[in-house]
Amino acid sequence: MRHLHVERCAAAREWSSGFRPAPRGPIGRTALDFIPVRVVVTGGAGFIGSHIVDALVARGDEVAVIDDMSGGREENVNPGATLHRLDIVDPAAADLIRSFKPAAVFHEAAQMSVARSVREPIFDAKVNVLGGLNVVEAAADAGARFVFASTGGAMYGDVDILPTPETCRPWPVSPYGVAKLALEHYLHSFHVQGRIDYISLRYANVYGPRQNPHGEAGVVAIFALAMLEGRTPVINGDGRQTRDYIDVSDVVAANLAALDSKEREGVFNIGTGRQADVLTVFDVLRRSLGSKAEAEHGPARPEQRTSALDSTLAAEKLGWSARVDLETGLAATATWFRDHR
Repeated sequence: MRHLHVERCAAAREWSSGFRPAPRGPIGRTALDFIPVRVVVTGGAGFIGSHIVDALVARGDEVAVIDDMSGGREENVNPGATLHRLDIVDPAAADLIRSFKPAAVFHEAAQMSVARSVREPIFDAKVNVLGGLNVVEAAADAGARFVFASTGGAMYGDVDILPTPETCRPWPVSPYGVAKLALEHYLHSFHVQGRIDYISLRYANVYGPRQNPHGEAGVVAIFALAMLEGRTPVINGDGRQTRDYIDVSDVVAANLAALDSKEREGVFNIGTGRQADVLTVFDVLRRSLGSKAEAEHGPARPEQRTSALDSTLAAEKLGWSARVDLETGLAATATWFRDHR
């Protein structure tokens, strides 16, 4: 299996080098070098999307938020933005984008549970493929630049090259990862047709304030809330599985860099390049909260064992790199949960 993964990454280098940018069409944009601009953020009442909205409003942009509020919260929405309670699958969401005529669309809305995508792959495809395509078509018709929240952690699978560069051919094993890859291919198709310029950001495991600690959320939010409520946190398996944990403020900076970039098409990893296992995350949060909680180990899940993203390309092309180290970011996140639980 080791040689298969290495060959897959090597093959991707040759395959991706054949991509050619489309001739400039009448709709695409090369850069957004004017401020303020009109911007749509789907999922803008959710965890990552609301932070992006905050940053755009602070820049002086006019922001419309599209969110069905299934996972978002009204208090997350910046008062300087306008909230539209719409599902991205609904044609009304596309109509809003076309009538608003934004200069850019940030597509953060998604069915974001990997476990649910395995249980309900048709539902996952309805939201993440058909809903995403609904937004892409409307953005293309409006002449908007498109910034897509893709996935890095679920995109590549377990590979031998860590941190993993974009040249490794995606090999997702979950319907969630498959759907994200499908929308990336749709975006490339639209770009080749001269209809849209886009940047796809393959996020590592994002954590930070406002992350939903309920259901199948990230371990940072789940552990923090459990410790604060005096419950016993549960670690799946031995806790040695690793992820590339990135602070939400770094992800916001990547989105702004993508907005302002002169790149007309691109797929970029957004991560720290460093692995941290679940046990380490647990220990840092426990110290930050002054907790004496002892973790309980539950059954291991059939999940990816290791993940870390090489973001060299984002540094070279977007001028972006992660700045927040894990201990600092987790401490700030723990403080937020303590103050807002």
